[in-house]
Amino acid sequence: KLRSGILPLLFFVMIKFNLLILGDTGWGDELLIASIMTILVSLSAMGLGIFISIFAAWAKISGNIILKLVSNFYTTVIRGVPELLVIYLIFFGGSAGVMFVAKIFGYNGYIELNAFLMGTVSVGIISACYSSEVFRGAYNVIDKGQAEAAKSLGLSKIKIFIKVLAPQILRHALPGLGNVWQITLKDTALISVTGLVEIMRQTKVAANTTHSPFTFYLAAAVLYLILTTFSSKAFNRLEIYSNKSTATT
Repeated sequence: KLRSGILPLLFFVMIKFNLLILGDTGWGDELLIASIMTILVSLSAMGLGIFISIFAAWAKISGNIILKLVSNFYTTVIRGVPELLVIYLIFFGGSAGVMFVAKIFGYNGYIELNAFLMGTVSVGIISACYSSEVFRGAYNVIDKGQAEAAKSLGLSKIKIFIKVLAPQILRHALPGLGNVWQITLKDTALISVTGLVEIMRQTKVAANTTHSPFTFYLAAAVLYLILTTFSSKAFNRLEIYSNKSTATT
C-alpha cells in the first residue's frame, strides 16, 4: 500500500517539475531571464547604496551637528519602516512628484516611471541605510593615530583618506558589506510590486498560469539559495584576499 501511494506521488512531482525545463513547454528560460534581471537590479542597487552610504557615513563622523542629525534621521526612518512600505512610498511618491512637475508645464496625463529605475532607487536607498552603518563602524575601528602620523608627514586630507584610511575601511567593511549584499539581493523580491519581471514576479505569473504554486515557489527558493550561496563564497574570497597584507607569518 505504501509503494502504491508513493509511485503516483513521484509521478505527480515529475510531471510538475517538467514545467521548469527550457523551451516552449517549460518556464525555465523565463526564470533564467528573471534571475539575470534580479542580479542586475541587485548590482545597481548595491552600487547606488554604497555611493549614498559613503556620504551618510561621512555625515555621521564629520562632527557637523546638522549633517549628523540628517543622516541619523535617514537611517532611523529607513530601519524603522517596513521595507515594502519604503518601496511603495518611493515608487508612487516618485510618480506623483513627476506628475506634479509635469502639471506645472501643462501636462495632465498619468506618468509611470521605469520599473527598473524605481526598483533600483528603492532598494538602493534601503541598502545605503545599512551600508552607512557598516562604513561608520569600519572607520571607528581604525586607530586615529595613523591619520595624525600621515598628517605630520605633510599629506593632505584627500591623500590621507585615499592612501591610509580608505583601504583599511574597505577591508574592515567587507564582512558587513557581504551581509548588506545578501539583504539587497533578497529585497529585490519586494520590487515585484512595481511590475518589474524579476524572480518573484515571474514566479507568480508562472504559478498563476499553471496552477502549480508549490513547484514554482520552490524553484524560486532554490534560485535565491544558489545566488546567495555563490555571493557568500565570493565575499569570503574577497575577505581572504584583502587580509593577505595583514597576515602574520
